[in-house]
Amino acid sequence: MERLRKASHAGSWYSDNPTKLGAELDGWLQATGLAKSSDVRGVIAPHAGYSYSGRCAAYSFANIDPTNITRVFLLGPSHHYYTPKCALTTATAYKTPLGNLPIDLEAIEELKATGKFELMDLQVDEAEHSMEMHLPYLFKVFQGCQVKIVPILVGALNSQNEAMYGKLLSKYVDDPKNFFSVSSDFCHWGSRFNYMHYDRKHGAIHESIEALDRMGMEIIESGDADGFKKYLSEFENTICGRHPISVFLHMIRNSSTKIKINFLRYEQSSACKTTRDSSVSYASAAATKLDT
Repeated sequence: MERLRKASHAGSWYSDNPTKLGAELDGWLQATGLAKSSDVRGVIAPHAGYSYSGRCAAYSFANIDPTNITRVFLLGPSHHYYTPKCALTTATAYKTPLGNLPIDLEAIEELKATGKFELMDLQVDEAEHSMEMHLPYLFKVFQGCQVKIVPILVGALNSQNEAMYGKLLSKYVDDPKNFFSVSSDFCHWGSRFNYMHYDRKHGAIHESIEALDRMGMEIIESGDADGFKKYLSEFENTICGRHPISVFLHMIRNSSTKIKINFLRYEQSSACKTTRDSSVSYASAAATKLDT
């Protein structure tokens, strides 16, 4: 029986008009000037409304060569629903204004059988935007290819569970037919986010935010999962996808395929100059297979 997760944020966070949305995505992808590479095995991309982060996200998705990929694992943080575990979708397809993306039910069953995952009901699934914001891009990039998706909602994991899920999912990294789409925004700065870290030696507030984000990005690029945890506990940077990123770092660490993450784009929703301002940062990366 078909269970469709509707595109609950279409018409508000991004256009629900397929022609307009398709043209927007094409424009942003082309504007990056990036070439597709079959060595790109995953991305880290933002999940804000497209007017804020759509252009930045294109720098991740423009790298993807869809030719040999048949399955995309989606790892997104949970914004509304608390779980100390990871949760799997109960839908059979995810709807986008451009068309539907089928769920890989076989992979879902395989993960379910580990006993380590909970299931999220459709309301939880539809309330969450972190994975949905990747879907139109994935549909666009994989258009005409037989691709299925495996959405995994990553809860508030402790360090042990981040490592455990990373180990459990690492075997999928070794299959070149699998691709990974990791969803995260970076620093949420301002009183409305209860986060006002400011190091004056970097200059204006927005420059301090950038320095802080870039420190985190460099640690992610180094593949150091423990270093990333240390950075988060020291600076408490409000990176909402820190758990999906940590799981991904553990996946790479445990796979026999050598993968290197490189950030390609960094933007802020606005440049904070005073403590009354607020902003969200967006960063886009590609995870590329290294020749061994």
